[in-house]
Amino acid sequence: MSDKEVYLQKMRAQLDEWKADVDKLKAKASMASADARLERNRQIEVLESKIEEGKTKLSELSRAGEDAWESLKEGVESAWDSLKSAVSDAAAKFKN
Repeated sequence: MSDKEVYLQKMRAQLDEWKADVDKLKAKASMASADARLERNRQIEVLESKIEEGKTKLSELSRAGEDAWESLKEGVESAWDSLKSAVSDAAAKFKN
């Protein structure tokens, strides 16, 4: 397995984990008061948008040739950092 394939596999697994986290947040949001539910649903929409962005980046990376994928990797990692931060922030807010 090439470095690219290993990297893609790792990123797909992380994306699946974040999707599961968002599903848990959805369940918590459904139990909140109406005002809190509105805000939490907005946060969930942002997270889902970021997850879609992550999927797009992975798709671009998987289509890239072996010689070009390293240069695209930086963009994927930037999107990942943003998504990781957003999921962590949302989870912290949902604890309150």
